[in-house]
Amino acid sequence: MKKVNVALLGIGNVGTGVYKILTDNAEDIKHREEMDIQIKKILVRDINKKRNIDADKSLYTTDFDEILNDKDIDIIAEFMGGVEPARTYILKALESGKTVVTANKEVLAKHWPIFEEAAKKTGAGLYFEASVAGGIPIIRAITESLQANNIDSVMGIINGTTNYILTEMSEKGASYANVLQEAQNQGLAEPDPTNDVEGYDAAYKLSILASLAFHSRVHVENIYIEGITKINTLDISWAKELGYTIKLLAIGKKNGTVIEVRVHPALIKNTHPLASVRGAYNAIFIHGHAIGDFMLYGKGAGEMPTASAVVSDIIYASHMDKHRYTTFENTYAQPKAITFNTDWTSEYFIHLRVLDKPGVLSKIAGLFGNNGVSIASMMQKQTEEEDHGSVPLVFITHETSEQSMKKSIEQIKEIEDVVEVVSLLRVID
Repeated sequence: MKKVNVALLGIGNVGTGVYKILTDNAEDIKHREEMDIQIKKILVRDINKKRNIDADKSLYTTDFDEILNDKDIDIIAEFMGGVEPARTYILKALESGKTVVTANKEVLAKHWPIFEEAAKKTGAGLYFEASVAGGIPIIRAITESLQANNIDSVMGIINGTTNYILTEMSEKGASYANVLQEAQNQGLAEPDPTNDVEGYDAAYKLSILASLAFHSRVHVENIYIEGITKINTLDISWAKELGYTIKLLAIGKKNGTVIEVRVHPALIKNTHPLASVRGAYNAIFIHGHAIGDFMLYGKGAGEMPTASAVVSDIIYASHMDKHRYTTFENTYAQPKAITFNTDWTSEYFIHLRVLDKPGVLSKIAGLFGNNGVSIASMMQKQTEEEDHGSVPLVFITHETSEQSMKKSIEQIKEIEDVVEVVSLLRVID
């Protein structure tokens, strides 16, 4: 039976889950995989801190070099989060020939090229199933189950925090601020929720997913990013009336050598499978030329789901005699053969507040028409409290270009009788 020694970098939620699985399921793993996986070291900041696991204190160390220089340690599993010191530790591990398993989407999205270059030089493995969508096995599905396909689109809900917030706002009518506070109280949102609510977390994950799906390095800098902080209960209510649900979507499309990647809230038709994804769950919808539509659904975060993916990678890596790497040009530079589309087409939902005066609607419609934006429907809504004589107008457009819409909105803001552009949301059927 093969024996594998593992070091854990960090023992927070995910590290705790990994420890529990590797210790509680040790005999099952031996039986199923013929693999004896032992935790030899755990990197921590404070050895004496009270923790939710009953680990021997001799496993703990505050010195990464103690792990790096231990020739018996085969695999280093990292789930510290953030860029530093994770980047330095991962790079040193790979340069020393140790295989790395990571759940850290930010450091991978930003520094994947140097990690892979180091791994190739020493023959070490680099595995990152847990970096995207927690326990959902999306990475291996793309790289090992869908190779026969030319994947032309990936679209998903890949941030559990924002999906929880939008679900609560939709089902309970609660405000964004109140639901965010509730999510923080439950540990579903960080004290500083910026990465989640502004869309950066989803963008890191989309960078990894799109790179693998489209076989071309997609940098975070190429992704359009917009968060959910401006979503309000009125928009959610009116979207419902129209048969839509608002979700934070990560969208990637490829047409020949042109790639389009974006993260933003959108109205998605209630009949679409992604519309029914509630709470902190994730789902990823893929289209391949051979398989057609394909969706994976499950828990996208949390101690045990993410730990499940980490342990899966540890076991998988342990079976490999020779590690595999990406075969596309994985560099910091943008691939020369690829261009990125920033002027995609979509239908749009626009929520304005305007003064209740004659002629305002015709001015707005005229500006839309001048920019080639065709209005599919318009609603003048009533609210319980009108604001200084202003009323809300809601437009749904036919499909138009992003740049035409943005130009229209900038011009509409200059109309004296337009009090506020409250919302501009894309519409996905």
